[in-house]
Amino acid sequence: MKRITALLKNSPLAVVWNIFMLYVVYGVMRVAFLLENHSLYGHLTAGNPQWSIAEGAFYFDTSAIAYTNILYVVLVFLPLHLKENAVWQRICRGLFLVVNGLCMAVNLADCVYFQYTARRTTVAFFSEFGADDKLGSIVGYEFLHHWYLVLLFVALMLFLFFCYVTPQRKVVPLRRYYAVQTLSLLVGAYLCWAGMRGGWWDNRPIKISTANQFIVRPNDASLILNTPFSIIRTIGKSAYPRPVYFASEKELESIYSPIHYPSVSRNSSNSRDSSFTRKNVVVIFLESFGREYFGSLNKEILPGYKGYTEFLDSLMDHSVTFRYTYATGRASIDAMPSALSGLPMFVESFVAASHANNHLGGMAACLDSLGYETAFFHGAPASSLGFQGFTKATGFKHCYSQEDFEADSRTEGRAAYDNWWGIWDEPFLQYFRIKMSDMKQPFMTALFTLTSHHPFHVPEQYKKVYPEEEMPIHKTIRYTDHALRRFFSEASKEPWFQNTVFVLTGDHTNMSNHPEYKSGINQFSTSIIIYDPSGTLDSGIREGIAQQTDILPTILGIVGYDKPYMAFGCDLLNTPAEDTWAANYLDGIYQYCKGNYVIQFDGEKTIGIYRLTDYRMQHNLKGKVPEEARMERELKAIIQQYMERMITNRLIPDAQ
Repeated sequence: MKRITALLKNSPLAVVWNIFMLYVVYGVMRVAFLLENHSLYGHLTAGNPQWSIAEGAFYFDTSAIAYTNILYVVLVFLPLHLKENAVWQRICRGLFLVVNGLCMAVNLADCVYFQYTARRTTVAFFSEFGADDKLGSIVGYEFLHHWYLVLLFVALMLFLFFCYVTPQRKVVPLRRYYAVQTLSLLVGAYLCWAGMRGGWWDNRPIKISTANQFIVRPNDASLILNTPFSIIRTIGKSAYPRPVYFASEKELESIYSPIHYPSVSRNSSNSRDSSFTRKNVVVIFLESFGREYFGSLNKEILPGYKGYTEFLDSLMDHSVTFRYTYATGRASIDAMPSALSGLPMFVESFVAASHANNHLGGMAACLDSLGYETAFFHGAPASSLGFQGFTKATGFKHCYSQEDFEADSRTEGRAAYDNWWGIWDEPFLQYFRIKMSDMKQPFMTALFTLTSHHPFHVPEQYKKVYPEEEMPIHKTIRYTDHALRRFFSEASKEPWFQNTVFVLTGDHTNMSNHPEYKSGINQFSTSIIIYDPSGTLDSGIREGIAQQTDILPTILGIVGYDKPYMAFGCDLLNTPAEDTWAANYLDGIYQYCKGNYVIQFDGEKTIGIYRLTDYRMQHNLKGKVPEEARMERELKAIIQQYMERMITNRLIPDAQ
């Protein structure tokens, strides 16, 4: 035993031991969290432990421990022999105990506070309640009523205090000392960096919403997370403001409400009791496909322009699209919450926001209640961009990624990897088709393409077919357009094809070489194409405004969904053109389109209003248009509804 103790006092091993104790502490605190909120986790039993939760918890605990102990690691391994004295060691030990004691305090406090918020505490808590003079008394009250958590805190602090191992070293020979300390510092710093990110194998650090990819039920995400991580990862993030444009809830609801109450007769052909075969639904997100790349959508804006989407232009001859169509964000992670859950991107991306674990409905959950099989597809690794976590949180039953493609004997396997992001679009779209043919009808699927993303490569065999053009993205747009041609050609032979409605939309815009697409609102101009092979929809470009948040209500209208749901959009096929609208957020400015105009609003006042036909936004009509006041009022109601519902976790109707 003495030899083991002596060995542990070796500098690197002592630090490893002390860090290991923190994993034990975080594990105990997670058990305490589970027991304190056991009513929410009754589905987790000894016979159904769901080990993926433990896996996810390991990543998030590692990240929190790395963030909060990086200074401790640096101080212990600082290559300076003069620090080898009792005072320096007491400083290191004190830092270790104080920092981790604070982490334990907030973690255990959240065991109680969670029942009021249904999510882990973030840094927004301090801005929302920091000035509340009742906060101290509330904390004191909860301490008295949860004394056992206080005792647990004391016990864990004593555990760290008595089990802490103080590194002991001889400072000679100095050459060896400095070599060992420098190497230990470099290795320790690298491991902390990797730990903060949640691993070194993904291109993006883990975030709050990443927890969703390890769970089956949305509520389980908070069991995976820990409070120190949630606070740290939201520091510096823009908290959603809580506007009070309208003091009365009644007045606010009268101006705008995102809750939809469908009036579908149960005796209609689309009713749940009918023998009518419901439409399959396929939503395809096209990476970086801005409206600028389409020839058929630019006849008025850019006369004589042919574009880069020969197939999609031909498909639009048999589809429904709209005169003005907009994305709600400028990043890939904005498109799916918008199209699949009806959420715009205001202030910050929902997937990366501190409220990312709010209870959220969506197309998959709604259609699942009608008996649909649901699946999401993306050719990148499963952890990429947090897509898998989001889709699971919104009700998708299956998620297929690069790993699944490579494991399927019906595909090209690893040979189809682009050596950058994932599987080339052409083979992955064929995999998409094959998997849908395996599914039971009716089904709802969503797919996200990836080839038309920076660095804009095409497969070797297509480099001469699609050579470099004006901008690097153009050749990849042509390639993905070709991949879609092949997909629809092969899919048309499948038995499910004629009973399927397809929606294709660009996730956001990208590189532009036309000034018409560099102005405020037109930086969001994309496409929304609704294609029904059965021919039940009147094809053509319709008057009106379409945005990605309209996709959810439009699809639910097509399939006859008859329950209340939330979406910041409208059913495009059953809404008069003059009532369609779009809203988005650009660098602190809200933009709102309706009728013939777009207004720009800074949160307090309208700063500009332009005709939608003023594509370069050169003529500010502020103060000259009678619609300005009405549009500002409507936009304020939309913003307030969004912020209040996000802050109070009311993104699902009570009846849903």
